[in-house]
Amino acid sequence: MSSNDPDCPFCGIVAGEIPGRIVAETDRTTAFLDANPLAPGHTLVVPNDHHERLDDLGEDLASEVFATLHRLTPAVEAAVDADATTVAFNNGPAAGQEVPHVHGHVIPRFSDDGGAPIHVVAGDRPDLSDDELDAIADRIGEH
Repeated sequence: MSSNDPDCPFCGIVAGEIPGRIVAETDRTTAFLDANPLAPGHTLVVPNDHHERLDDLGEDLASEVFATLHRLTPAVEAAVDADATTVAFNNGPAAGQEVPHVHGHVIPRFSDDGGAPIHVVAGDRPDLSDDELDAIADRIGEH
């Protein structure tokens, strides 16, 4: 049984109700070209069922989403003769997620594209002491 959100454009693409340039499908994932690409070949990979954030996915579905990303990344690079790719998720509105349906981006990168590494997306880097880093690592390890 699949679940979708009638107001979600990605659910509409998966269901065939909204046109999309689908490049790959499995029983549980769909990949399609981004309608507002950051580069030629910019591809999105989504779970077919509606889930808003990565932590809403079960581990098996998360693994399948990543497997689809893993399989498609070299295909996207080859299709547009890219030098590399940035593969990323925006997980929640504060991270820039505009469509509340989990989606991984495969963004082709070119040596002369003027882009930057993923390290610049968060703005200024914090100046954290060793004690602060240790405390954060401990809190993450507790979950």
